[in-house]
Amino acid sequence: MTTTTVPNRVQVLKTKFTTSLGLPFRELLPELEIQSAIDELEIKYRRRKFYPFITLWVFLSQVLDVDKSCENAVSRVTAWLASESVEIPSTDTSAYCKARKRLPEKLLEKLFISIAEKLQNKVMPKQLWCGRQIKVIDGSTVSMADNIENQKSYPQPSSQQPGCGFPIAKIGVVFCLATGAAIALAIDVLNTHDIKLARRLAQFLHKGDVLLGDRAFCAYADLVFIKNMECDAVFRKHQSRKTSMRRGKIVGACDKLVTWYKPKKCPEGLSQSDFAALPKILIVREIYYYIFIPGFRTTNVSLITTLLDSETYTTLEIVRLYDSRWDVEVNLKHLKTTLGMEVLRGKTPEIVRKEIYAFLLAYNLLRTLMWQAGMTFGVPPLRLSLQRTRHHLDNFIPELLASTDKKRDRIYQTLLLIIVYKPVPDRPGRAEPRVRKRRPKAYPLMKQPRNQLRRQLQTA
Repeated sequence: MTTTTVPNRVQVLKTKFTTSLGLPFRELLPELEIQSAIDELEIKYRRRKFYPFITLWVFLSQVLDVDKSCENAVSRVTAWLASESVEIPSTDTSAYCKARKRLPEKLLEKLFISIAEKLQNKVMPKQLWCGRQIKVIDGSTVSMADNIENQKSYPQPSSQQPGCGFPIAKIGVVFCLATGAAIALAIDVLNTHDIKLARRLAQFLHKGDVLLGDRAFCAYADLVFIKNMECDAVFRKHQSRKTSMRRGKIVGACDKLVTWYKPKKCPEGLSQSDFAALPKILIVREIYYYIFIPGFRTTNVSLITTLLDSETYTTLEIVRLYDSRWDVEVNLKHLKTTLGMEVLRGKTPEIVRKEIYAFLLAYNLLRTLMWQAGMTFGVPPLRLSLQRTRHHLDNFIPELLASTDKKRDRIYQTLLLIIVYKPVPDRPGRAEPRVRKRRPKAYPLMKQPRNQLRRQLQTA
């Protein structure tokens, strides 16, 4: 019986992903789970080389690679097939690009959230803060290719001349403090306030969670909403509110209970029905302290929290918790700088959003690998280097591909061992000057569209 070459190529790629390339992640992202998500979303597809399972893994390998071009991704697939007795496909990228376009955004979102939840379930009680799961929220931006479609959906800053800037999207991300994994994402235009993104992300909180954030999220209505979800919050006090230690019930040194009153006017972005349902008063806890570390920009901090029990949640514990909020800045740096999400390559808003979800999925898979390595060899997973984990994984994948089942498991254990070999040292209070040593090139900024500058060169 004869078979066509396309099913053979599909089976070869499927086998390689299942047995080798997917080895570090197959426990949390097996083919059955991907297929279950495809069936749940009722995704229809034909059995071609780039069917959803293969397209997803090629997409992940693309965002994990330093060279994120589609040409490099297709070349990698061709190399995997070259070792087998099947017809080598065309190196043209159109088939892969069309397959990536067909890949539903909802599928990437669902898998990204699923991986995060499974990793959270591995957290043991001793790794929690005062028995509570901590979620950290923050906002950031990403830029993308400058074209009409992207500019229409995610306009560039209004201060820039047309043709001289890039479309920018605002993202809000919630991270798990215990694992470092991203658990929720919201995407909007640049001028969206952080608190609007936070309200969209509140649905991902679970009963008993504590939400940690900076002053942008500290609003009366949102503290009430979080309390109504049977969760708590620790935010830095918004700069518009004055701090006075003379008012309120003192519960400790620089620690007091104060009464907040409902705003007289409905805040922007809040519906009249939600505003009417707000209580007239809210009891919160305010903690005020100073920072005496040379080089730190902030010298005093005022925290607002709904954790009113000063015996269970002591002043020192809450201060230490807020100090760990800096981890979210490091996580965003890993996504944008280490993995390269800061500048996206998508030519349409839909592909841009898929890229963001693919980056978050790849980031969570790396965090899963770091967690497994840390738990296997008794090293705190958060002290492991994400960049080093990524490098080791890239270097070990060819060996995993070329190995037998028995040897592959040994190589995988070696991968876990070298990931924990050199943990990142804990350096509390570390401060570095905010300066740049390497000088930028002395070219002027682009203040006119490129076609106008070309005409000026031609007429000069």
